Amino acid sequence: MNWQQLLSPIRLGKENVNTTDIEALRSEFQRDYDRLIFSSPFRRLQNKTQVFPLPGSVFVHNRLTHSLEVASVGRSLGNTVAKYLKKTYNNSQVLFDEIGSIVSAASLSHDLGNPPFGHSGEKAISAFFEKGLGNIYKDKVSETEWNDLTNFEGNANALRLLTHKFNGRREGGFALTYATLASLIKYPFNSTNRTKKGKYGFFVSETDTFSLIAKQIGLKQLQENELIYARHPLVYLVEAADDISYQIMDIEDAHKLKILSYEKTVEILMSFFNETEDAGFFNKKQEIFEQVTDINEQIAFLRASVINLLVNKCANIFIENEKIILAGDFNGSLVNYLTGTYKNAMENCANIAWNNVYSHHSVVEVEITGYNVLNTLLNEFTLAIFDPNAEYSKKLLALLPMQYQGEYKNEYSKLRAIIDFISAMTDLYAMDLYKLIKGIGIT
Repeated sequence: MNWQQLLSPIRLGKENVNTTDIEALRSEFQRDYDRLIFSSPFRRLQNKTQVFPLPGSVFVHNRLTHSLEVASVGRSLGNTVAKYLKKTYNNSQVLFDEIGSIVSAASLSHDLGNPPFGHSGEKAISAFFEKGLGNIYKDKVSETEWNDLTNFEGNANALRLLTHKFNGRREGGFALTYATLASLIKYPFNSTNRTKKGKYGFFVSETDTFSLIAKQIGLKQLQENELIYARHPLVYLVEAADDISYQIMDIEDAHKLKILSYEKTVEILMSFFNETEDAGFFNKKQEIFEQVTDINEQIAFLRASVINLLVNKCANIFIENEKIILAGDFNGSLVNYLTGTYKNAMENCANIAWNNVYSHHSVVEVEITGYNVLNTLLNEFTLAIFDPNAEYSKKLLALLPMQYQGEYKNEYSKLRAIIDFISAMTDLYAMDLYKLIKGIGIT
């Protein structure tokens, strides 16, 4: 793979439009970022669960604040790598200066495809088709389509949301640049080739779109006659930004919610620093803690310091492996290549999160709610779309926004439309619609 092609500013659906306006106030990739910021799907993230229930008296992260933070970390990673690449290649024709903007835009959009109620929402949609009432549709779709339905994947859904021509919308969806779209595709293969954890990058409905992106951007095909490709190199930076952000921010949220004590939180965050290599940090910490006695601000300082440390470490790992990454031979995420103190601290952080944070009763309660709400909505609306002339079905289908209506090509496209509708909902809207259907709260 080569950087000039990988950093293409050409837009999906606008391939014949000139993208070399040197007098423009914003680059094409900065336009991607702004287009996402002002979009309705991005705004809806403010009412979608990250891990903990949506904020009450104590503010914790939702999908929107998480995405903004990932974009910020991603920009830092991208800018750090760009400095190295500019110096190494010394090629003014390659848009190395834009790497920070590309990574930031892709990071901003990485969770757009996630349904309500966090990752449990993904599991609930999958379970509805695999083991629940949705199993009745198995004979109506192909094997690959069934793989999509029984393994709902937020990453694939994000690509669909950004590129699909929904009813009444324009060609190319958001019409983002090929570089930004390719930097979003964490798993460049379909559900038939999904990972052991069920991860994949595009639905059957986006096969042609993915193929176009791979060709336009010059991704390396890993298996002949199979849609299995190497990642766009910048995917590794987007992934690292996400890994760094959620691992560290979940610990800070757990402290705010008193799931973790102040002492334990300090211990976790301090474990990232090596007294020999990071001696300057320890002096700065002592100085800051003498000035700032607010414990939340102290935790915020440690969190920021850890993120800065990990940005530098992950950027260096990318730089050291750049040739391998361009060859399509790099495996795993950048954080997996951390060593020594940093590796141990990251693993400890992950273990504590899984054992003490993600299993907390408040998180489990959200997951239980998600299963019940989404199963009900999926059952009601899929039954309606397959029996559209029934009076009750007409009333339900009238709730579908215009973008999800229209001529459906086949049975899979009908199911896809319902999933599009439900996965786009906020937690609050899904709850309200569930109550409406169940007749809860009606006086």
